[in-house]
Parts: sequence; structure tokens; C-alpha cells
Amino acid sequence: MFVKMRFEELPTPCYVVDEALVEKNVKILNGIMKRTGAKIVLAQKAFSMSTMYPLIGKYLTGTTASGLYEARLGHEEMGKENHIFAPAYREDEIDEIVSICDHIIFNSFSQLEKFKQRALDAGSKVGLRINPECSTQVGHEIYDPCSPGSRFGVKQEDVRQELLDGVSGLHFHTLCQQNSDDLETTLDAVEEKFGQWLPQMEWINFGGGHHITRDDYDIPRLEACIKRMQDKYGLEVYLEPGEAIALNAGYLVTTVLDLHKNGIDIAILDTSATCHMPDVLEMPYRPPLFGSGEPGEKPFTYRLGGPTCLTGDVIGDYSFDQPLKSGDRLVFGDMAIYSMVKTNTFNGMPLPAIATKHQDGDCQVVRQFGYQDFKTRLA
Repeated sequence: MFVKMRFEELPTPCYVVDEALVEKNVKILNGIMKRTGAKIVLAQKAFSMSTMYPLIGKYLTGTTASGLYEARLGHEEMGKENHIFAPAYREDEIDEIVSICDHIIFNSFSQLEKFKQRALDAGSKVGLRINPECSTQVGHEIYDPCSPGSRFGVKQEDVRQELLDGVSGLHFHTLCQQNSDDLETTLDAVEEKFGQWLPQMEWINFGGGHHITRDDYDIPRLEACIKRMQDKYGLEVYLEPGEAIALNAGYLVTTVLDLHKNGIDIAILDTSATCHMPDVLEMPYRPPLFGSGEPGEKPFTYRLGGPTCLTGDVIGDYSFDQPLKSGDRLVFGDMAIYSMVKTNTFNGMPLPAIATKHQDGDCQVVRQFGYQDFKTRLA
């Protein structure tokens, strides 16, 4: 039985996912589905908090996975359409994958040749990932599947017509936190390079990276892109956003442990960039922090860092109206996506608790982690 508590009573560090904000996001996506007939599935790589799956499943078509464990989670916890894409599938996993996934997307013709018949025999729809060689990202090359030497997708010159028999759909994923103008540009490239094969397909998957629930996202342009593929080629259209489902719907609550000074005021928190919010270092980016400003904007500026031994375990520089002190609680925003799914226990750092915030404002801790989670992770 979960104990209800107020937000300020939660243990720290703690991820908090707001049900009302998740529902707001999925209602926006559901509106697109209703207006266009497109299908939208949750990309679990960004957000796989299964406690929220019943809510998300009320509005979306299903889930998509990047491997067997995500596929099992989507199958067990949402039980709707279950898609999967991986750069390569394991021989010892493929039979279970085709038994629980209705859309199997292959990354290469060698994988297609090896496993296509097993997928078809299981009644799954078979797709092929394509690489339209159309980079629209600026500054995020690590997330650009169209970059030179990319592992992802078949290029136009590599298409083997004789192996397309049984392939009913094409999949591309080229975006990262982008608007629909970049999708429109990508569709031009898809048509230019792969248009000759589109009439023989039944469906097309636009992949993820669509920041649909962001305030400035151009939804009418997205819907025009969807209709373009539907009207021109008679294709069923899928989208698989991850971030859009839980964008700005989660928090990370943390406590100031100590204060330090080395040319700048430093606050040591009980949360870690490298362990609990690794995209801060990978993207990199500066997560929003409620009640704070840019460095120097407010009277008191601090560098916020984690308690690990990594010198670069720094979240960023923030300013405050009042000096920080030990015991102060700080709340970072937009911490539902690509945070919980990437946590690690480097230095034996405890993983943050996970809580939900209900519509009435009450919170419940749904998962806590301890020493045994760290100890049993490695033999």
C-alpha cells in the first residue's frame, strides 16, 4: 500500500512524475490521431515508467522498443500495438521478440534476410529502416542518425528489390527535439530517394524526435506531413515520440548537502549529473531549476555539483534570491525523460526514489532503491 504525502515531504533525491501533465501531453497527441488517423506509440527509450502506462494507453496506440526487455515491458504493461527496432537482433532473442511484437523493423538487408521469415511466420508486420541522408540537426551530432558513418538504416543505393517481398513498411528516424519543418524537409528527402518503393508499402513510420507537446511546435504542419503520405501513397502513418509524452511532466527533487568555495560559490547536492541526469553531460544542456536564474541574474550565484568523485559531475551555474544553506530543497524541471532510463550507480550512488504526483496534488513514492540494488547489479 502506497502512503500519500505532500510534495515537500518526499525523500530526496526523488523523481516525481505529474499525472496531470502527462495526461495533458497525451491528449495533445490523441488529438492529432483523431484528426489525421495516424497512430502514435510511446518510445520507451525516453520514458519507461510503467506505472504511467495505463494512463498513456488510454490515449495512444501502443509502445515501441529498442530491445527485448523494452518489448516485454510494453507487451506486459500496456498490451496494445508493440513495435520494435534494433540495429541487430540476437539469435537467442528473436523468437521471443516476434512472439510479442506486431511490427518488427530491421536495420539492414542482412538482418532482413536472416530473420524476415520468422517474423512473417509469427504474423508480425515487417519493416525496413531507411537512411534518407538528410541531416537537419545542428549541434547534436551524437544524436544524428544521418551523420557520416551512421549505423542506422539502408541507403538508397543499398536497396535490394528482391528482398522487399514481405516488407510492408518503411521506417526512418532522423530528428531530435525538433519541429515539424525539419520533418517536412526529411520527407522531401525520403520521397526523392525512396519514392519508387513507397507505392508498394502499407505503412510508414516517421520515427521519433518530434517535440510535439512543446509550446511552439507547429502541429498543423505535422498534420499536413501525415496527410501527404496518406493521400499520395495510401500509407498508414506511425509516429513514435518519447520525449513528447512526458515533456515538462517530471521533476527531480534534491537537497543541498554542503557549501564550498573555490573562486565561485559551490553547492554539493545529494543528486548527481553523471548518475541521475546524464544528458546534462551528454547533450550537454542546463536543466531548468525552479526559483533560479542565469548566473549573475540574481544576487547569489552557485555552481551546483553532485557528490561523486568525478570532477565533471556538475549540473550547472544558477543564481538565487537568497544564499543557499545546507538542507535547502531544490527542484529541477523536465526530469521525466531520458533521466530515469539512464541512471547508474557509479561510486555506489543510491538511485533516486520514484514518485507520482496525482491530480489532487498528493504524491506517492512508487519505488525506492537501496544497497541491495547496488550490490546485486554486479557479481
